[in-house]
Amino acid sequence: MNSLAKKRKRFIILSLLVPVALLVGFVVFPAIDLFRMSFTNWDGYSASSDFIGIQNYISMFKNKDLWMSLKNNAVYFGVHLCMIPVELAFAVLLTSKLRAAKFYKTMVFMPYIINGVAIAYAFSYFFSPINGAFDEILKVLHLDFLIQNWLSDTKIVNFVLAFVSLWRFSGYHVILFMAALQSLPQDVQEAAKVDGANSWQMFRYIQIPAIMLMVDFVLFDNIRGALQVFDIPFVMTGGGPGYASSTFTLYTIDTAFKYSNFGLASTMAVAIMVMIVVIYVVQNKIIHGLVLKGDK
Repeated sequence: MNSLAKKRKRFIILSLLVPVALLVGFVVFPAIDLFRMSFTNWDGYSASSDFIGIQNYISMFKNKDLWMSLKNNAVYFGVHLCMIPVELAFAVLLTSKLRAAKFYKTMVFMPYIINGVAIAYAFSYFFSPINGAFDEILKVLHLDFLIQNWLSDTKIVNFVLAFVSLWRFSGYHVILFMAALQSLPQDVQEAAKVDGANSWQMFRYIQIPAIMLMVDFVLFDNIRGALQVFDIPFVMTGGGPGYASSTFTLYTIDTAFKYSNFGLASTMAVAIMVMIVVIYVVQNKIIHGLVLKGDK
């Protein structure tokens, strides 16, 4: 038994050696170097850089355009957050005995597997003010009064971009919820039905508590995706007009590669990581508090 235990322990260590080495090499060290770089004025190509303390952090907090970009990220976060209950409802519907459920599952997941840049280009033409398909649809429906400059009006451009993001990623969340729901023990659900539980009671007291880990993951993915959104605004509007549709990540990349200020860009990247963690912890406590309160 001792020999078998040693072999098992050796096998576990060897199995973990490569993934841990990759984690340290491609995640831990770069994160540490990113944090170090945030205290310098490195321009991205010089052999050396100067230590400037927290000057980058002060400049970041005073940057009005950056705060506007973060405000734009909040639109993505809010729109996707409001859609999560709808995505969960769709998942419940598709896991039930619904006719042509496989077809609907495919259609729901299809946008997620399409290249994000291709989607952004397609919707750029869709919302184009010159022969754009969306405006033509409104004309056919005699809703001409609703026609707007969808991608150049500062009041609505972020909501249009958030809609495109929603169209692309909602199917992914629906599939995740479906996978969690299908993993629930059938005997528990059947026992609840025998005891007289209706569909709402099944959903509220059995399904939701059982898939809370997946709910947590989707909420975290929403925070991460909202703060790191890049391809859709970059392709469709370039962050314009002005900085009206710029996002935190888009502004960070411009700071690094357009203005050659990698030190300040590193500071912004550190800020993104901190915001993701803080928002997730706060949101997680609020959601779990509401669930526990509902159980009472």
